[in-house]
Amino acid sequence: MHDKSLKELSALLHSKQVSSTELTRHYLDRIAASQHNAFLDVNPELTLAQARAADARFADGSAGPLTGIPIAHKDIFVTRGWRSTAASKMLGNYVSPFDATVVEQFGAAGMVTLGKLNCDEFAMGSANENSSFGAVKNPWDPLAVPGGSSGGSAAAIAARLAPAATGTDTGGSIRQPAAFCGITGIKPTYGRVSRFGMIAFASSLDQGGPMARSAEDCALLLNEMVGFDGRDSTSLTAEQGNAREDFTLTLNQPLNGLRIGVPKEYFGEGLAADVEQAVRAALDEFVKLGATLVEISLPKTALSIPVYYIIAPAEASSNLSRFDGVRYGYRAPEYGDLQDMYKKTRAQGFGKEVQRRIMVGTYVLCHGYYDAYYVQAQKIRRLIADDFQAAFADKCDVIMGPVAPTVAWDLGAKSDDPVANYLADIFTLSTSLAGLPGMSIPVGFGQGEKNAKRPVGLQIIGNYFNEARLLNIAHQYQQVTDWHQRAPDGV
Repeated sequence: MHDKSLKELSALLHSKQVSSTELTRHYLDRIAASQHNAFLDVNPELTLAQARAADARFADGSAGPLTGIPIAHKDIFVTRGWRSTAASKMLGNYVSPFDATVVEQFGAAGMVTLGKLNCDEFAMGSANENSSFGAVKNPWDPLAVPGGSSGGSAAAIAARLAPAATGTDTGGSIRQPAAFCGITGIKPTYGRVSRFGMIAFASSLDQGGPMARSAEDCALLLNEMVGFDGRDSTSLTAEQGNAREDFTLTLNQPLNGLRIGVPKEYFGEGLAADVEQAVRAALDEFVKLGATLVEISLPKTALSIPVYYIIAPAEASSNLSRFDGVRYGYRAPEYGDLQDMYKKTRAQGFGKEVQRRIMVGTYVLCHGYYDAYYVQAQKIRRLIADDFQAAFADKCDVIMGPVAPTVAWDLGAKSDDPVANYLADIFTLSTSLAGLPGMSIPVGFGQGEKNAKRPVGLQIIGNYFNEARLLNIAHQYQQVTDWHQRAPDGV
C-alpha cells in the first residue's frame, strides 16, 4: 500500500477495499521499523483514533477525496496532542493547546496525522543536521544529508513512511530536500498558505507547502492548504488573488507553446556536471512536449545570498526573542538573577546555528548598522524581484534550472563550514525573496560516495499565483518519465 499515490489510496478507501485504520497501522508499523530519524513524535493511540473517525465518515457518506489518508507534519507546525518542538531543546517538551491552520485544514479534510517530522532547528539549515534530536538520514544513501530544513518530511516520503507531508520554505527548505530525496515539493506564492501556528523563523519569507511523490499528489494537498486566514496578518485575501481553487483541473493541459526561461546564471561555475546533465536532459524532454527554451538573465542571483542572510537572521532575531525561559519552553536549571537566567537559558536552549543567526540578525538591526545593512538588503530584494518580473513580462512563462549546485553531500561534510552551507542555496533564495511560487521535481541521479545514487531535482519557478500552471507542467513531465516513481533500495 505504501507505493500507492494519494489518488490510488483514495480510491481504495472509497471502494472500502481497505479501511483508514488498516492503512494507518501499515504506516505506523513502517515508522516503528525505520532508522532514518525522520519522526520526532509518534502517538499511535491518537493517530488510530483519527483513523477510526475517518472510517466513520466513509460509513456515513461524508468522506472527501483525502479522508482517511495519513499525513505527517513538519515539527514547525504546532499540533494538538503531539509535541511541537521546532526540533529545538528550547521547546523540547512543548505540547501545543491548538492546531496550526494547516493542520486544522487537513484535519477538516479527514486526513490522519501520523506524527511530527524532524527538521533543522527553527527551520534554520540546509542539511537537517542542526536538529537538537539528531540528523535525518537520506533514504537513498545513509551517508548523505536529506537536505533542509524540511529533511524529515522529504525523507519520510522517500522512505515510504508517509504518503504526504507538510513542509515550510524560507529560502528553499521545501525545494532543496525534495531534490535531495527524489520527491516533489512546491512552495506557493508568499501569503497563499496560512502561517498561523507555524513557529516563526523569518516572517516575510516563511511559507508552508505540500511534499509528496508527484505533482498530482501535491495538487490534491494544495487544494486544502490555500485560502485567506484572518488569524494570519500576512495571509492574502481572495480579492488579492488568494481564492480557493482546484489545482487538479488543469493538470492534463498540453504544454504546446510554453516558453521556458533558462537563466544563464544558473548554469555557470559551481554547477556540478552530473546535476547539469540531468537538468538539461529534463529540459530536452520539455521541448519534446511542445515547449520552447529561451535563454534569460537574472543578473542579481549572486546577491540573493548576502541579502537573504541579512534579512532572514534579522527577522529571526526578533521572532526568537520570545524564547527567554520566562513564559514557556526550556529554562536553565541554575542561574543568579533574571539577566543571568536569560543568558543561560538561551545559551543552553538554542543550538549553534540558531545562536549564530540571532547574533548576525541582532548586529544588522543595531543602531548604526540598520541603514548600512538591513535597509540596503531590502532595496536589493526589490531589485531581485524586478529581475523576475522583467523576465515574465515578455520573455518566458516559467523559469527552470537546478535546485542546488550539487547532489546531497555527505553527513558532516559541511557542518563546520556554515558559509558552504549557505552557498548551496544560491538557486532557491531569490525565489523566496521575491515571494514567487517554486517547486522541485526529480529528474535523475548524480553520484555520491562509493557511486551511490543521489537524486537531482529540477526547479520550476512561476509568476505570482501560478501554482496551477507549475503543477500542470510538472505533471506533464511526470506522465512521460518515471523518476518520481523510483524508490530507494530496500523500501
